[in-house]
Amino acid sequence: QVQLVEPGGGSVQPGGSLVPPCAVSGLLLDHLTYGWFRQAPGTEREVVSCFSSSDGRTYYADSVDGRFTIFRDDPANTVYLRMSSLKPEDTAIYYCAAENPYGSKCFMGYGMDYWGKGTLVTVSS
Repeated sequence: QVQLVEPGGGSVQPGGSLVPPCAVSGLLLDHLTYGWFRQAPGTEREVVSCFSSSDGRTYYADSVDGRFTIFRDDPANTVYLRMSSLKPEDTAIYYCAAENPYGSKCFMGYGMDYWGKGTLVTVSS
């Protein structure tokens, strides 16, 4: 059974950092496109970052580009989202997601095959 588990949320002050993990079981990351999405209160879910294992293509939303980094730990089959210089507008539930086989769904912002349950990130003074 495929599972994505993304603990690591919490409350941080503006300018702070969080690095939530997404532990993937049932599929190897190097066969997937994977990424992070978020949904703020009163908004639709949006794509934050994507990575394709097929060609190494990486995507960051304009709102986080330069502040967030997606990376993985292969032995642990775990994806991370390093979030730095956090802003109050980054407050949202963050979801890890995967597409199997790798493709372009994440880069289009929808249609991922597997989802984690999400973790709440709150950025406030």
